[in-house]
Amino acid sequence: MLEITEKAQEMLNQYISQGDDPDIAVRIEIVGRGANGFNYDLQLVSLKDAKEGDLHTESSDLKILIAEKSVQYIDGTTLDYKETLMGGGFAFDNPNPLWIDDLSQSVADVIAEHVNPAVASHGGHVDLLGVDDGKAYIAFGGGCQGCGMVDVTLKQGVEVMITDNVPGITEIIDTTDHAAGTNPFY
Repeated sequence: MLEITEKAQEMLNQYISQGDDPDIAVRIEIVGRGANGFNYDLQLVSLKDAKEGDLHTESSDLKILIAEKSVQYIDGTTLDYKETLMGGGFAFDNPNPLWIDDLSQSVADVIAEHVNPAVASHGGHVDLLGVDDGKAYIAFGGGCQGCGMVDVTLKQGVEVMITDNVPGITEIIDTTDHAAGTNPFY
């Protein structure tokens, strides 16, 4: 499922040993996709804080939780810790394609070819987070996050482009926290 290098294990154990909870797990979730591949959220959490559906596994005495929707994209991945001149950090080597199913890939293609070029003029971008039961979950970023016109962009732009080009998608759901963004266009 997930391979963890010796250096990554060493660093994770070092962080875990700083706490006082003996039931700490490493929780991994894919939270987005970009030009350089998957975007990950890696946290140390108490086992009692595992989310419903998390896959529970172990690797070299490390307790691992993998978010339910990320499991199919984590298989075959290696977690490493890399030292650089600027410090160090965890790095994932993931051989999986960004989208396994054809429907998600079709939505991602429409976003890349039609949606993002249209919103780029405002410094924005749209990321596909996933597809579930005919619904495409997206997030706005850049100039689109917090923009006062985002509802118009969603309903008259993004939604139309995707539903017209991808049969099987019936709804687009914006998951963006627009309150956290800035409003660059008034």
